[in-house]
Amino acid sequence: MSGIIDINGYTNQTLDWKAWLDVVDPACATPEQTAVLEMSHPKAKVSDYYLFLVHQPEILRQRSEAFNAIMYAPGGLPRAERELSSTVVSRINGCVYCASVHAQRFEQLAKRNDTVAQVFSDPRSAGVNQREQAIARFSIKLTEAPNDIGPDDMRALHDAGLSRDEILDLLHAASIFAWANRLMLNLGEPVFPEQPGL
Repeated sequence: MSGIIDINGYTNQTLDWKAWLDVVDPACATPEQTAVLEMSHPKAKVSDYYLFLVHQPEILRQRSEAFNAIMYAPGGLPRAERELSSTVVSRINGCVYCASVHAQRFEQLAKRNDTVAQVFSDPRSAGVNQREQAIARFSIKLTEAPNDIGPDDMRALHDAGLSRDEILDLLHAASIFAWANRLMLNLGEPVFPEQPGL
């Protein structure tokens, strides 16, 4: 499966995001703000999300260091599976923007988007194999009922082939999206591409 997916209001298209409050003008940013934007993300200087969060540069610095380490560090859970968990959590939390970004990253890394279509359609049954299904189920449970996670959940992940370090990476990836989704959902809104002819 390839191409654009639009299911239940979720898409793998590239979306923009607009802050509801004022953002920092990169041309007027302090040296500290500029440094934090540069270490946060390659497109931070043109992103409303980062340009809003950089009002508090030290908090954004810590957020970006944690996020980048969790999502991009080598070893442990394969990057595509971190992106799968992030897409599932974003779908459960209703964050259309985050779901689109991380769906695209999963597709780029996995070289397919069949699982993305499943996540957008019904995340509770998503996954093309036992491992993906276990990752999706765990990500949902951690999002909806973190107090109910127990030894059986760890065992299910282990039985699906995840090592101890991969399970820890999965926990980090799913958990940071409780934070990321809430920032996106409560500080602005996704902007969809204009439809041709409208």
